[in-house]
Amino acid sequence: MVVTGFKATRARKLTPAQKQANRILAAGRAPVEHGFAHLKNWRILTKLRTDTTRATYRLRALLVLTNLEANR
Repeated sequence: MVVTGFKATRARKLTPAQKQANRILAAGRAPVEHGFAHLKNWRILTKLRTDTTRATYRLRALLVLTNLEANR
């Protein structure tokens, strides 16, 4: 299931509940997008030419390190 936000048009403005739903969705999506941005900056995803098991372990380790750094 894909969850998308609400979109306003010129003729139809968003209700306060729809605006709040968009804010909640954006707040949940931001950490994931920041995580992928870190992986792209570190060029980790381009160097993974190995099996998926090793890639999963490396990505999990990087996620832990990123969370530790973010919480510091």
